[in-house]
Amino acid sequence: MTYAIVAIFTLIVILVFIHFQNAQKQLVSSTANQMREMEFNNRQLQENLNQNFNQNLQFQKILGEKFDAINKQVSQGMEKTTEKTSATINKIHERLATLDKAQENILKLSTQVDQFKDILSNKQSRGAFGEVQLNDLVSNILPPSAYEFQATLSNTKRADCLIKMPNPPGSIVVDSKFPLENYQTYANAKTDVEKISYARAFRTDVEKHIKDISEKYIISGETADSALMFIPSEAIYAEIYASFPQLVEKSFKAHVWIVSPTTLMATLNTVRAVLKDAKMKEQTAIIQKEVGMLMTDLTRLDERVQKLDTHFTQASKDIDMIKTSSNKITSRAEKIESIEVEDGIDTDERKSISNS
Repeated sequence: MTYAIVAIFTLIVILVFIHFQNAQKQLVSSTANQMREMEFNNRQLQENLNQNFNQNLQFQKILGEKFDAINKQVSQGMEKTTEKTSATINKIHERLATLDKAQENILKLSTQVDQFKDILSNKQSRGAFGEVQLNDLVSNILPPSAYEFQATLSNTKRADCLIKMPNPPGSIVVDSKFPLENYQTYANAKTDVEKISYARAFRTDVEKHIKDISEKYIISGETADSALMFIPSEAIYAEIYASFPQLVEKSFKAHVWIVSPTTLMATLNTVRAVLKDAKMKEQTAIIQKEVGMLMTDLTRLDERVQKLDTHFTQASKDIDMIKTSSNKITSRAEKIESIEVEDGIDTDERKSISNS
């Protein structure tokens, strides 16, 4: 019994020992496998780390190149922006200089406008301004022989300008009028009552000018049957024709034509064409007269040529008759000479006889 227990215990110990060895072998084998797997994983991890490091280096290189490119673009953009900004600043300076010059011109113009207002506020200065403008227009368009400023007429009235035209129509007087004061009050009227009142005063001024020009500067037999009233303001001229048709009608009846700088310029161009046409007609008459005299001279020359031809014909006939007589004389001389030879007188003897 005891041996059996010992044997069983021994067997158990042996089995435990064998199991322990097998377990130890399995543990060693498993540990070796784990070590190999860990080594493999370490190698994989090292390779991955190396690959990631290389990728990181490549990525850093690419990132550096892109950063350099971006930096270059930014630098170029900054340079272009700086250039554009400088150009814009220069243009702004130029425009500011232009604005300063324009402001100076505006100030000068404002001063001139104020001076012009001062001129227009005085009646005598206003009249002188109209005469100067009239003189400039006439002298720039017509030849000097076609006009006369401050011409004195037979009625002792002095015209601002006398345009010398052939008859018909005859010389035309141009008188400058500037009804500014009542026109300004009429134009600046704020109520209908004021406008009607100032319009009446303005119409009275213009009517008086029309009457004065008609009575002073239209002289039968000396001037044309009409005259020109020059208004040196397009605004006043336009207002008369737009709002005061009765004034225009009265001027037509009085043979006084109202003109502005623009319409006077057109009228003067027409006058220049008329003067040119009259000059051409004068030249044509002179040419016709000279042609008539030339035809008379040609007729006289033809008669004299015919007479000369008659003389030449008669002279030719006389020459022919002279030739005939000469031929007859020569023929008779030959006959005489022939008779002398037949009588036995030789030539030498005849010469000696003729010499003796």
